[in-house]
Amino acid sequence: MTFQEALKACNLVAILRGIKPEEAESVGEVLVEAGWRIIEVPLNSPDPLKSIEKLVKRFGDQALIGAGTVLTPAQVADVAATGAKVIISPNANVEVIKASRAAGMVSLPGVATPTEAFAAIEAGASGIKAFPAEAIPPYVIKAWKAVLPKDIPVLAVGGVTPENMAVYAQAGTAGFGIGSSLYKPGADLASIGQKAREFIDAMRAL
Repeated sequence: MTFQEALKACNLVAILRGIKPEEAESVGEVLVEAGWRIIEVPLNSPDPLKSIEKLVKRFGDQALIGAGTVLTPAQVADVAATGAKVIISPNANVEVIKASRAAGMVSLPGVATPTEAFAAIEAGASGIKAFPAEAIPPYVIKAWKAVLPKDIPVLAVGGVTPENMAVYAQAGTAGFGIGSSLYKPGADLASIGQKAREFIDAMRAL
């Protein structure tokens, strides 16, 4: 599954910050069954590479699995060794972007200004994430979209809820990263599943 295919199937990225390896498969199963096709484990989670390995082994043929909060090229290499396909960062580190693309991986760096966005794209970013979206109003993203390359998707990440997805989509956002609104450490599977379906319903209503 390519990044474009995954976005077309479901333009939501599950951010599982704080997940433990023993939870990874059960939470992944709930998300994949609900229709999610991109799952991120931030590297500041407990033993993140083990969680990523488990998700890749179990769901790698059904979803794109990746790492978030990736800050260095060395971390890119560690994630690549798990078989993961996506590198997501909170910033636009050019060396991380280049290392990700050199490893054949999707690169989604975080940006907050047009200058950062263009620098990330020039370095080879597959898409960019407007982060934190709660500090970047939809009209700002709409202005970005007027000048950014049309084939570069912009994902809104940070503060996204089922209630505010529509206004970001209307501004030209191609997808959304969902963190604590979907998953928090210790949450039960039924709650995660309900939230996962609520976001899917909101996406389909766009």
